[in-house]
Amino acid sequence: MRVAPAIELTDDEHAELTRLSRSGRTSVRLAQRASIVLLAAQGMQNKDIAQQLGIGRVQVARWRERYLQGGVEGIERDMPRGAPPVKVDVGRLVELTTQTKPAAATHWSARKMAAELGVAPSTVWRHWQDHGLKPHVVRGFKISRDPKFVEKLEDIVGLYMSPPEHALVLCCDEKSQVQALDRTQPGLPLKKGRAQTMTHDYKRHGTTTLFAALNVLDGKVIGQCQQRHTHVEWLKFLRRIDRETPKGKELHLIVDNYATHKHPNVQTWLAKHPRFHMHFTPTSASWLNMVERFFRDITEARLRRGVFTSVAELEAAIDEYVAHHNVNPKPFIWTKSARDILQKVIRANARLSSKQNETLH
Repeated sequence: MRVAPAIELTDDEHAELTRLSRSGRTSVRLAQRASIVLLAAQGMQNKDIAQQLGIGRVQVARWRERYLQGGVEGIERDMPRGAPPVKVDVGRLVELTTQTKPAAATHWSARKMAAELGVAPSTVWRHWQDHGLKPHVVRGFKISRDPKFVEKLEDIVGLYMSPPEHALVLCCDEKSQVQALDRTQPGLPLKKGRAQTMTHDYKRHGTTTLFAALNVLDGKVIGQCQQRHTHVEWLKFLRRIDRETPKGKELHLIVDNYATHKHPNVQTWLAKHPRFHMHFTPTSASWLNMVERFFRDITEARLRRGVFTSVAELEAAIDEYVAHHNVNPKPFIWTKSARDILQKVIRANARLSSKQNETLH
């Protein structure tokens, strides 16, 4: 006959187990386990304890053994269930993500990394999130190589943050090749439980070019759609700016280095209108022109999901958007100083130079 191992309790252990079995604050499970140990210490066998407490004999044997191995701490908590968690080498995961590429691919996915390390994809995602890693995301950049970058940067940011008195600062640019796109099939409207639908293919009905001048002071926009994008159309737009702005105000126009803006005919016209002052953004730095922010807004809000069967319909939609924008305009606020921007560009140049040196060696 098998005999269960005996349990001998000291006075302190007996008192502690008695308190646990009788306390109203103790969990039912722990009170029951304490009672098992107390009865076992009285010399009772597992079968008798199970019958008295109305539980299984295997359960009694389990907690008798746990108490012998770990004392009170051994019965206070359950043993972990299932297979032990797989530990991942976080350092190796980060190194593989940032320093290597998978076979025949440009970047790691969670599943590929999980297969490489022998862990679950959710584990990879969790550690990527903890370390701010997003292998699926790539951001474009271009560092300006304009030899007069600093001079132009300080000039334009100075106009934004400290505009001259009795003058208007206008951010001017062209959004060229705006397409009048019609879908090949009618889409379904938005409804509960279903997104709006739109065919992926389309019909082209021509293009237009939006000339826009954003007033930095109040956010109003002077807009004009024209079919072409040459110095002739640019001159037409300058004349419109001249007509629609107060005559007594000096005009500071921020534009990019597009050849249209520097055409000899344009220079001749500007010489005859001395209140126009041109400020050119550095090469590859069109982000300095705040009108680009307006172009993004009109693209997202009106153009990208629009359906236009003709150029006239497209131009009407653009004119309507500009008019609606000017009813309650809100200016974009420039917050970064020229010094802050320059420090960031210097850091980017340093990193780019170090990468180029690594490639050469």
